[in-house]
Amino acid sequence: MSLNLEEKKAVVTEVSAQVAKAQAIIVAEYRGLKVGHMTQLRAKARQSGIYFRVLKNSLARRAIADTPFAGLSGHMVGPLVYGIGSDPVAAAKVLHEFARSNDKFVIKAGAMANFVMSDKDIANLATMPSREELLSQLLGTMQAPIANFVRTLNEVPTKFVRGLAAVRDQKQAA
Repeated sequence: MSLNLEEKKAVVTEVSAQVAKAQAIIVAEYRGLKVGHMTQLRAKARQSGIYFRVLKNSLARRAIADTPFAGLSGHMVGPLVYGIGSDPVAAAKVLHEFARSNDKFVIKAGAMANFVMSDKDIANLATMPSREELLSQLLGTMQAPIANFVRTLNEVPTKFVRGLAAVRDQKQAA
């Protein structure tokens, strides 16, 4: 069913709002994919905070015009689904994992601000640790020197107590 002009404007406005918050947009072809599989993908995308939608390419082009993602418009051909996310790694992971398990779901291209990515670039992005994993690694690295310093300080009284216990045991044995 075709959309009237007001509905098209509403869709473009909605997608433009998502693009304004986005750090990555991934475009994939879903030709031949069953509805059940698409529903599973939508659920995974929703859990990861990804805006996932099937759009007419002309409306998507209007939404990304005059944005850092405008270079992606050349790849908008055929029946496409759009994954728009504020975390580029999460968006790439969800769509890449789904594409690996479903051969009819083919990632065509993606974009980050002023950079158009191929499907191989998206696969590389999907193998990177997520933002939360990187933050936890950074926190662990920052905590390591402090934790080692505290352990070193704790060894002094521990050795003293062990020495006193050894003297006490020696006197009790004598």
